[in-house]
Amino acid sequence: MDKGLIQQFIEWIIHNGGLYVLLLVIFAETGLFVGFFLPGDSLLFAAGIYVQDLSAAFFGVHFSIIIILVIIASVLGNMVGYWFGYRYGSQLFERKDSLLFKKKHLLRARDFYEQYGKATIFIAKFLPILRTFAPIVAGIVKMKRPAFTLYNLLGSTAWVLSMMLGGHYLQQWVENRFHFSLKDHIEAIAISIILITTLPVLFKLFIGKKKPALKASEELLRDMGKDKKML
Repeated sequence: MDKGLIQQFIEWIIHNGGLYVLLLVIFAETGLFVGFFLPGDSLLFAAGIYVQDLSAAFFGVHFSIIIILVIIASVLGNMVGYWFGYRYGSQLFERKDSLLFKKKHLLRARDFYEQYGKATIFIAKFLPILRTFAPIVAGIVKMKRPAFTLYNLLGSTAWVLSMMLGGHYLQQWVENRFHFSLKDHIEAIAISIILITTLPVLFKLFIGKKKPALKASEELLRDMGKDKKML
């Protein structure tokens, strides 16, 4: 059976670097604006399916240790994103678009934050692209650190647990009930997860009502100008 590119990519990550690459990907996708294109959801679900292999390769620890380490990577990633937005937010809106940075994603994350407030940090964990830019926006709007930390912890824990435990226990159930492994169907699973998690975001950002990007940008720059005068 030929394996698709997505399955080959995910299996390559699992078997070549394993936990270390997984931690790097999760950290980058949740804390660095260049990580918005990384396959966080599908990679976490696949990691849950392969979690026993990851555990065996990492000193034979219990798989719960692997999950805790991934949660920590997600939390730290968000903290870096928050700090970056807090410190360099105004400069991001002067930055030109590139292959690894799209200003429109930042503006749409801000619109999402305006609609859902602090809960955005929790909700965005389950939404591709938004989970990369939400902590940066939280830093830009100077969200209080205790509140950000709380929602960061809750969101990271819920996201990682749901994805990895979902993959782990679904793999066990399918093997026991139907006697085949999900490892042979990572491609279909990854595509399904991408569609399920991405379509609501695309609908919200491109079909639902939203402010024009230029107007949102002007409002943000004006707000930041007011903040500077108050300092």
